[in-house]
Amino acid sequence: MSNLEQDIPTKRVLAAPLRSFVLILLFVGGLAAFFTSDFSPFAQSSTQLTASDGYQYIADVDLWHRTNRETEVNAVSQFDLTHDLNDVPMEIGDWRGENHPETNVEVMILLDPEQYVQRLYWNSQGQHMWLTMIGGRSSQPFHPPDICYDVDGWNYNLSSVPIELDGGGRIYGMWMEAQKQLPEYDTPTDHIVFYFYLFPERTRQYQDGIVLFKLTSARYGDLDNTLAVHTDFLRNFFTEAATGTP
Repeated sequence: MSNLEQDIPTKRVLAAPLRSFVLILLFVGGLAAFFTSDFSPFAQSSTQLTASDGYQYIADVDLWHRTNRETEVNAVSQFDLTHDLNDVPMEIGDWRGENHPETNVEVMILLDPEQYVQRLYWNSQGQHMWLTMIGGRSSQPFHPPDICYDVDGWNYNLSSVPIELDGGGRIYGMWMEAQKQLPEYDTPTDHIVFYFYLFPERTRQYQDGIVLFKLTSARYGDLDNTLAVHTDFLRNFFTEAATGTP
């Protein structure tokens, strides 16, 4: 394990006990057909983004059904499956990244993603941020990240928070504060997770491709300060959201 991974021992939880994980994933996948047929109306915005603003995507906190947190966002890179997610910038703003491919073969077989990119970024202040991007054209590669933490015995709180973007508007994500006492550490380990789903079209069809965008970090001081670190990282990739959404 590298020094960076010791600072943020995040990847352990991605390999949660597979028997329980498989049962949960199958259950969640079985609900997909029900929820995807029950979309609520798209939350129309008062300001529409244009192609000249960058790459446009639909972001939402839930994969299975449309929520009132759905919004249209501008991205500086292409987060869709017609492009290689490895082309997402490795160096952006004050952040520098390195690839950490998933090495657990069983996890990859279980999820069977079309694309799976896992990176560790750090900034000039020595703060670290994991970025995980998972892409697929079915429900199989996706499950709410809190499922893994629950199966692996973490205590956590889950809520939805907005991040204000520099160009206006906000992007919502699920915000999870997780903690567990790991045997190799003297004090409990904290993971702070922020995630949402990206769709290339408002119709949100599986065949068009879906990407999970997930950030994971340690706790940096209090939760407000940690959210500020996530905000700084995220704003480098997403510049503006359609205004007027709830």
